[in-house]
Amino acid sequence: MKGWDAVEKNDKKITGTENGTKSVFQSVLEDTVQNVYDTQKDVEQKQYLLATGQLEDAHSLPIAQAKAELSLEVMISLRNKAMEAYNEILKMSV
Repeated sequence: MKGWDAVEKNDKKITGTENGTKSVFQSVLEDTVQNVYDTQKDVEQKQYLLATGQLEDAHSLPIAQAKAELSLEVMISLRNKAMEAYNEILKMSV
């Protein structure tokens, strides 16, 4: 599973989207969603290989499943934190 490359490579892009660059949050969210997609695709590929008898190392499937589960949990927690922040902003009086 990838590290938090999105945060590291976007440390200097905190300016937002007005000059064409992505915000850090947007980039982290996109990378997290892509990571979930990639890990799930890897699990499906390994399941296919196991079902057809082509998977050489049977331990790689449970490892891939654990990575996919963990990346999904990270995305869900990121979504929950974003929703909490949004709800707090809605509660603010102007």
